[in-house]
Amino acid sequence: MKIQNQETAFPKDTHMTDREFITDMLTTEKYITSAYDIAENEASHSQLYQDINTIYQESQNCQRQLYNIMFRKGLYAIESETPQKLQQSYQQFSGYQNQASLLEYTLNHYLSE
Repeated sequence: MKIQNQETAFPKDTHMTDREFITDMLTTEKYITSAYDIAENEASHSQLYQDINTIYQESQNCQRQLYNIMFRKGLYAIESETPQKLQQSYQQFSGYQNQASLLEYTLNHYLSE
C-alpha cells in the first residue's frame, strides 16, 4: 500500500526566465562563497587552507562577474546614498579597521613570544 499526500498540480512545461536563472546563479555563488569562507577560516592544515583559498577566490570572482552582468543588463539595482550617509558608513568602518589593526598587533605580539 502506497502512502502519499495528494499531488499538487504544477504546470509541466514551465521554464525559468533568464532573470530567474541568473538570479539563482548569483544566489548560489553567494552561498558557496560563504561556505568556502567558513571552511577557509577553520582549515588547520596550511596546504588545505591554500587550496580552499584558491577555490574561494574563484567563487568570489564568479560571483562578481554575475553581479556585473546583472547590473549591466538592468537586472540588479542599487540605491544611491547621500554624502552624509556615505561619510557615516566610512567613519563606522574606519573604526572597525582600527579595531582590526589592534587585534593584528595583539596577535603578532602573542605569536612572537
